[in-house]
Amino acid sequence: MKKFEFLDFATADIAFKAYGKDLGEAFGNAALAMFEVMFDTSKIKAKEEKKVELEGEDLKSLLFDFLSELLYIFDVEKLIFSNFEVEVRKEGEKYRLRASCKGEKLRKEIEAKTEVKAVTYHHMEIKKEKNLWVVQVVLD
Repeated sequence: MKKFEFLDFATADIAFKAYGKDLGEAFGNAALAMFEVMFDTSKIKAKEEKKVELEGEDLKSLLFDFLSELLYIFDVEKLIFSNFEVEVRKEGEKYRLRASCKGEKLRKEIEAKTEVKAVTYHHMEIKKEKNLWVVQVVLD
């Protein structure tokens, strides 16, 4: 199973679909795709761990908040993540996300690719296709 693929419908933005056997894996692969836009994640070592816990009214807001939080952590702490263990579950009327994100601090040897300014709701989709969860995201 491929983890993610980049799409070619957004002009100045970058769009991708990420896949997973469950929502957690799909969200983790979406995070991996976002960091792959910015860096070659295969060169990022899992030296540091950051825990992320979020709550959302629906799955789209949860995905938006998760990716935005990771972008914020990168902007403030210069942490680049390449490994994600994510759990998403419904609790009552809300959705909860718990994630363990592993990576390392930006070093001068790590070459940047494309700057990501923000996550958008534009063309965002979260759906189950057969036995796979598919999330679609557009980054600005």
